[in-house]
Amino acid sequence: MSLENLKDGQFLVTLQAIVYNIKTKKILIGLRKNDPNIEQLSWTFIGGKAKDEDLEESLKNTVKEKTGLDIGIKEMVHAKTYPENRKIISIYFCTESETEQAENKGFKELKWIEPKDIQKYFTTSIHPKVLEFLKRLD
Repeated sequence: MSLENLKDGQFLVTLQAIVYNIKTKKILIGLRKNDPNIEQLSWTFIGGKAKDEDLEESLKNTVKEKTGLDIGIKEMVHAKTYPENRKIISIYFCTESETEQAENKGFKELKWIEPKDIQKYFTTSIHPKVLEFLKRLD
């Protein structure tokens, strides 16, 4: 569904995985090719549109499709709209991976970074609650 076709009160729901490697204490981010909904988006958490299934299962399947990683869902971190586009709602989940052997299946680049370095990469807004959560991962 295109954002232009959404009526008042309708939103595009995306699921975002903060993929945390429990051994290296790093998170996985991907460099997007071109986002049709948020032009200034560059680096992002791994995720995508919610599908017609359980949210956690949808996110696990999306991460597997885009990176080859099997993840465990730990907790929901936050849900937000973007100042760049108020028609998008993203739900952030903390997830864990025991390996860093990710396969790039749809990004320009994948990178494991320290959580404290997130703002060096992201060109769009990061909610303070997500930033606070990332600080606790360090």
